Amino acid sequence: MNNHFFKNIEKKTGVNMNDIFDLANSLQNANFKDEKTVRSVIQRVSQLAGKKVTREMEDKIVESVVSSGKQLDINTISKMINKK
Repeated sequence: MNNHFFKNIEKKTGVNMNDIFDLANSLQNANFKDEKTVRSVIQRVSQLAGKKVTREMEDKIVESVVSSGKQLDINTISKMINKK
């Protein structure tokens, strides 16, 4: 993909693409059965998205992810954070 494409995404979302790539790289080998790792990922995504996640919501996401042990991606976390 070209640089122009990423600049358009940055402009529309306000999120730096380097930050997204760094997060994506950190997710590749992350242990999603580890509560500390999952909390760290949630906090990073929350920060990137500019959305505050309450402790209660963070606890629910952590419980869901750790108990399932499934891989987690940015879209899944984003959907969980944006649920009303």
